[in-house]
Amino acid sequence: MKCIYTIAVFGVLVLVLFFTGCTSTSPQVQTQTSVPTMAVAIPSQTPTATPTVALFPNALSLNEYANYGSGNEQGEATVYRYEVKSSYNYTSASGNSAREQAEAIGSSGASGPENGFNTAKPEDGDTFLFVYVRVRNTGSSAVNVPSAQQFVVFSNGKAYNYTSTYNPDVVIHTISGTQYDYQFGPGGTTGYIQPGDSNAADGYLIYDIPAPFSPNTTYVVCNLDYQTQAVWVLG
Repeated sequence: MKCIYTIAVFGVLVLVLFFTGCTSTSPQVQTQTSVPTMAVAIPSQTPTATPTVALFPNALSLNEYANYGSGNEQGEATVYRYEVKSSYNYTSASGNSAREQAEAIGSSGASGPENGFNTAKPEDGDTFLFVYVRVRNTGSSAVNVPSAQQFVVFSNGKAYNYTSTYNPDVVIHTISGTQYDYQFGPGGTTGYIQPGDSNAADGYLIYDIPAPFSPNTTYVVCNLDYQTQAVWVLG
């Protein structure tokens, strides 16, 4: 009887194990949890262009006027034109003989020389920049005008002072107008003008600057008086 009872118990145990899966010989498959993928930013191989920073971002354009002074003594100034020359020819009544002047005038009887025969050249690798300025009195009393030394050219971040011709009677071939720096006495260091357009100070200043130059990065800076600075960009 004990043997039969033992066999019966063992048979029940086998059935239990069979239905509960303990007798399975196949390995259990574990469910894998999916890992979210993260987007990886790949840096661009194209370099980003660095914007050009203007030296004087609020610079005036050519022919724009800047005001200065107060009360009855007021004026306005502008830079209205420029020319670039690798060299220039000129004559001078005080520096050349009467014969040379007559030869320069020629047979046309013109009041000034048709062709200069003295040649001015800039420093090696430079060019001449002619800057035309105009200063007008807009008040009712005489007003001081900025001297030639107060107009400074900035080209490619460097400052350049004007370089005048040696005499006020110099006539430069193909250049119109007169030199601004000689309109206010010897050397053009001081001066004043009366009201009215006919009394305006109008002329050119010459600068010796590196060539080539870019008008968009070339500025004319002037301290019009002790409290007013004006800046013009050529391009």
